[in-house]
Amino acid sequence: MHRHLKIAAAAALSQILLADGAVAETRTLYVGMNGGNFERTYTQVFADFEKQNDVKVFVVPGTSSDILAKALAAKDKPQMHLMFLDDGVMVRAIGMGLCDKLKAGPELDQLQSGSRLKDDRAAGIDIGMTGLGYNKKLFDEKGWAPPTSWMDLADPKFRDAVVFQSASASTFGLHAFLMFNRIQGGSESDVEPGFSKFRDTIGKNVLEFISSSAKLSEMVQTGEAALFPLTPTAVTTMQEKGIPVAYAQPKEGSVVLMVAECVIANNSEPELAQKLAAYLLSAQAQSKALAVGNVVPSNTTVTATTPEAEKKLADFHTFMQNAVTLDWDIINARRPEWNSCWNKMIER
Repeated sequence: MHRHLKIAAAAALSQILLADGAVAETRTLYVGMNGGNFERTYTQVFADFEKQNDVKVFVVPGTSSDILAKALAAKDKPQMHLMFLDDGVMVRAIGMGLCDKLKAGPELDQLQSGSRLKDDRAAGIDIGMTGLGYNKKLFDEKGWAPPTSWMDLADPKFRDAVVFQSASASTFGLHAFLMFNRIQGGSESDVEPGFSKFRDTIGKNVLEFISSSAKLSEMVQTGEAALFPLTPTAVTTMQEKGIPVAYAQPKEGSVVLMVAECVIANNSEPELAQKLAAYLLSAQAQSKALAVGNVVPSNTTVTATTPEAEKKLADFHTFMQNAVTLDWDIINARRPEWNSCWNKMIER
């Protein structure tokens, strides 16, 4: 009997050690991305991949600039496996040698035109655009018609009621500035018209320059913010929280804003990271991201699963009809110079 107890105990210990080993073998992936809605959305999207691959995916939250800085600082020994960056920042990351080429697969061939970047070093997972957001409650109270143009930001009736994201820190702000510059006769190669005219037009109406859009919800609810650059996705997310905002597509066109993913070069789990990247481009993952987080799919085979999601897709296709794509190679080459000019001439 004593011998049988010893055998049973040994078997039990063996099972415990096996179980502990299984736990120890569960691998971890770290993905850098914007916090807030993106983090909430993809925490849910990752769940299916985690179950199927016995892996835990953690989000490293931060702005695109924050994530790029982290990846660059750890270039020789990456701490992250994937990163999501705004398209312009992603082009910079590719140029710095931070991104591995994405593994070929059917998902890449299903993407929207223009979603595959620089020899497939990155690919879009969220296609959006920057246009105008406005405080619908305030507009209704004042009897104002919805905005129709980027130049509405310079309308005197919005004096001290425009909130503008800093063009040196925010893609939304940079987009709005570059569209204003185009209207003034400039281009990405010539921003002098924008810099020379901004302060006496839009600048006169700006209540506050903000580094990100995080403060907008509060400023809308207090009635301080009437008009601001924003995306339809961000507007929808705010609406779902009961914040009285609406989106307007400028007649001159919105600006295409794509969030792209890349697999970080020299990461510790290259095969698993590539597998996660492919999953995130799939119709399965992007359909879920659309449903739970208003993330507009880059995969053209995604179908809406709810009437709300169907409307989002329809609106997206309408807005894309006159959306403008910027030249990020020119922008990135001159961005430090522009940032300096912005900080000295606009936000001084």
